Amino acid sequence: MNRFSVIPSEAKRSRGTPLKNAIVTPRVPSTALGMTGKRMLSIFCILSFAMASLIHAQTESEFAKANQEYAQAHFKEAIAGYEALVRGGQWNANLFYDLGNAYFRTRDFGRAILNYERALALDRHHPEATANLQIARDESRALELQPTKLERYLQFASINQYSIAAAVALWLGIFGIVAVIFARRRSAVLISLSILCLLVCAMAVWAIRTLDYGSNGRALAIVTGSDVQARLATADTANSVLALPPGSEIKILSTRGDWMYAALPNDLRGWIQTKNAEQVRL
Repeated sequence: MNRFSVIPSEAKRSRGTPLKNAIVTPRVPSTALGMTGKRMLSIFCILSFAMASLIHAQTESEFAKANQEYAQAHFKEAIAGYEALVRGGQWNANLFYDLGNAYFRTRDFGRAILNYERALALDRHHPEATANLQIARDESRALELQPTKLERYLQFASINQYSIAAAVALWLGIFGIVAVIFARRRSAVLISLSILCLLVCAMAVWAIRTLDYGSNGRALAIVTGSDVQARLATADTANSVLALPPGSEIKILSTRGDWMYAALPNDLRGWIQTKNAEQVRL
């Protein structure tokens, strides 16, 4: 097939007469399969949607199967199903809550508390996870880190809420500054409001950083091992600082090989083996 088609300017011409005043019109380039780019984009969108729907349906099926195993008191099988979903990145508060319940039924209180904490990290207003977390702590006699007064004061809002406040305040401040620059007359009120918005943004960022690196921040970890002892040095023969029941909270400060240095409950610090604790935030 030729790439160009020729359209004569006259409706009729005699045989053998040279073509004059012809208009040459290029065709729309097509793909190797004969499809235009728009068709390819449409097909790609349809396939992506179909694939996403298939993955969602498969996830729902695996979640339902794990719930069925739990209902039949096959707790180890339920744990395997829930953990597979976690490894696949299908994270939500209910998944971690159900996984915590399955571990609780096997009396693995350390991992039960870990997953209740993960559920609350995603949804701090999950009432069932909050209630079961306290029950598991009572069962294992787990030790808790105590937040500072500043952290308790800042915890009236979540990190996500502070992030939204910081973003809104930043854009309002920028808009105000731009309006002042291009305004014919500079308004003292607009300048003051712009400065106030930027100050609110700075305070929100500071609150995010304080909470993120606080006792319940990204460094929070839960003791999952049994008979764990925090020690003065990175050796099993070193003196013990504190015995940590399963489910106890620690804050990881640094790591060295197979050991982590952590802030402990009761304002203590010590070394524990990394295999004996897991961070709440994945």
